[in-house]
Order: sequence, then structure tokens, then C-alpha cells
Amino acid sequence: MKKTGLIVFFLISILQTALAQCSICTKTAEQMGEGPAKALNGAIVYLMVMPFAIIGFIGYRWWKREKQIISEQDPQ
Repeated sequence: MKKTGLIVFFLISILQTALAQCSICTKTAEQMGEGPAKALNGAIVYLMVMPFAIIGFIGYRWWKREKQIISEQDPQ
């Protein structure tokens, strides 16, 4: 259940940031027209994905290592 909640939270946070732009970017995009505005938003999302992927990878490795340490300490 915890894993599913974490995945849902991660997906919601990505979807919210995918549609968000700062106010300066929004004003610039409005002046450029619809095509370039979509491209600008796509570029923002593209640049946002890599930090999320890196943090997710580090978190996954940490979780796997902690799980391994706990299983080694548990003498069942």
C-alpha cells in the first residue's frame, strides 16, 4: 500500500509541474503564440524530468539497501 501511494504521489507531482509555468514564461509564451508556447512548456517539462529521475533512482537504491540490511539483521 505504501509503494502504491508513493507512486501515485510521484505521478501527481509530475502532472502538476507539467502544466505549470512561471509568470514570466507565461507572459513570454503568450507573446510568441500557441506553437512556440507549447514548445516552451515541453522544454520546461523535459528539463524537469531528469532531477526527478535522479532523485527517484537514489531513493530506490537507498530503499533496496535498507531492505537488505534489515533482512540481514533479522535472524529468522
